[in-house]
Amino acid sequence: MEEKQTPNNQQASLNDQEQARFDKLAKYQELGVDPFGSRFEWKDRIVDIRKNYGSLKAEELEEKPVTVIVAGRLMAIRRMGKASFVNLKDEYGSIQAWIGLNVIGEHDYSVFKLADLGDIVGLEGTLMLTRTGELTIRVNKYTHITKCLKPLPEKFHGLTDTEDRYRKRYLDLLVNDDSRKIALTRPRIIRGIQKYCDDLGFVEVETSVFSPILGGASAKPFITHFNALDRDFYLRIATELNLKKCMVGGIDRVYEIGRIFRNEGIDTRHNPEFTTIELYQAYGDLSDMRHWLEGLFHYIAKEVIGKEVYHYAGNDIDVSKPFAWVDQAESIKNVCGVDFKEHISYEEAVSLAKKFNVPLQKSWNSVGYIQQAFFDELVEKTLIQPTFIHTYPIEVSPLTKKTSDPRFVDRFELFIAGTEFGNAYSELNNPFDQKERFEAQLAAKERGDDEANEMDESFLDALSYGMPPAGGIGVGVDRFTMLFTEQDNIREVLLFPTLKTIDK
Repeated sequence: MEEKQTPNNQQASLNDQEQARFDKLAKYQELGVDPFGSRFEWKDRIVDIRKNYGSLKAEELEEKPVTVIVAGRLMAIRRMGKASFVNLKDEYGSIQAWIGLNVIGEHDYSVFKLADLGDIVGLEGTLMLTRTGELTIRVNKYTHITKCLKPLPEKFHGLTDTEDRYRKRYLDLLVNDDSRKIALTRPRIIRGIQKYCDDLGFVEVETSVFSPILGGASAKPFITHFNALDRDFYLRIATELNLKKCMVGGIDRVYEIGRIFRNEGIDTRHNPEFTTIELYQAYGDLSDMRHWLEGLFHYIAKEVIGKEVYHYAGNDIDVSKPFAWVDQAESIKNVCGVDFKEHISYEEAVSLAKKFNVPLQKSWNSVGYIQQAFFDELVEKTLIQPTFIHTYPIEVSPLTKKTSDPRFVDRFELFIAGTEFGNAYSELNNPFDQKERFEAQLAAKERGDDEANEMDESFLDALSYGMPPAGGIGVGVDRFTMLFTEQDNIREVLLFPTLKTIDK
């Protein structure tokens, strides 16, 4: 086989189909056509054409001709000598077109005869109905825009390998309508979140991705180095502390939708970089966050997607009903009978953990860690319909106000189908208490907990100027999108997810 220069390999061997497409490049040039084109003045989206004219009868289209100019990819070609039918696909839809030699002329038809599936072209013509009643463009001007040098995967037998779909998302979007729909729905959901927040008087801000301090959550960070400062920084694991500083500065209702980075595992629910919304409401508390989050689900279901029941993780999830509200210790007691509201010693808690096969960590030194482990191991997977789990151990919530029982804090997490969707606090605004919490986290780090927070002197200084009492919440936008697009794998809602490297 002849060796040809290709875009991604100087001396790659082309298969027969690629060779045939490659050989056509010189023929385009002979016809005075740039095979990789330039600007094209199109004016019509196919979805709008169907919406505006799809119900017209053939006689109406003949009496009042409708001229359209579209651009997109050729997804089907049916050649019949001096006339042909094609299917053209743009961002939001597809439409049939009829191309005749006697209409577009010999030169343009010669250009069209070089066309292959996947080529990007422009079509100008008038609308008509075929004998079978299909809305069709009768082309009077054909414009070649960009040559597709490789065959597209077949619609039903081509790009079916899941890993290949993620690695070649550009092809996945071209041939899989479901993938394209998800990709277009995600930004609509994010716009819906923004509108919901904005209408409630919240202000969207942007804060730095880099942080000199590990704080705002319990997670393993990515570390980078600033040459100009000759010091290491973390990619943020949360936006929390900077948003609270905004409240100190007088922005009472503030939120940020942004990327978070955690150097942890990759699975169907986790990606090392992901998107969250964090939101804080001055003069509020956990109850405000509960109403905000439940209201957000109702709003997106009604105003953006348009339905109330979603099939997710093998379950039909109804977001229209009031969400359950359950104390964490009570949820554990309901599952296994252990009551962490009683004053259990650390030794007794360790013994109970062994009895119920709850894993322990060496860095733990108090009951609260074990209570959380009981919940993670035994309860979380049982929470199918939307359920708020509230009142958490103080050890696992270093930025949260205490309840009347100092062992616990005013916090909830929302669970759906065994997965956490949101995490909210009545925010800690006492600088003395906050310093003690940071010191406890430093002690945990000394015991080997590499997810523990560091001492953030800048945040303590901000608190010393006074932060109003507040409710705060973080919601994973990716998981939120998974539910509303009915996807069980986080990679389906990320355009370019993190993947393992393929050995060459």
